[in-house]
Amino acid sequence: MEFVKIGSVAEVESDSMKKFEIQEKEILVSNIGGKYYAVNNRCPHRKGDLSKGELEGNIVTCPKHKSKFDITTGKAISGPKIPILKIKVNDLEKYEVKVDGEDLLVKI
Repeated sequence: MEFVKIGSVAEVESDSMKKFEIQEKEILVSNIGGKYYAVNNRCPHRKGDLSKGELEGNIVTCPKHKSKFDITTGKAISGPKIPILKIKVNDLEKYEVKVDGEDLLVKI
């Protein structure tokens, strides 16, 4: 695994997130209080595009079925909101992020 440039720090404003595509992967990069985090962009439940979800603090909510994830760790907080069913959802894959000047690098 090596660090590859994914974008620039200017592309991810404070307390926001942005999807990047690199090496056939969709990676969601977030800037939480000036620190950068990266996770797999697709929800493990039904492959919802997390970049289109809602970010509150460090929790991202999937736009499809409302699964919630801690974007700083990739840990699943809650599964899909489907009446009567309780479905466990897997954690998101997490990537190490490094800032080099104005460049965002992700270890892939």
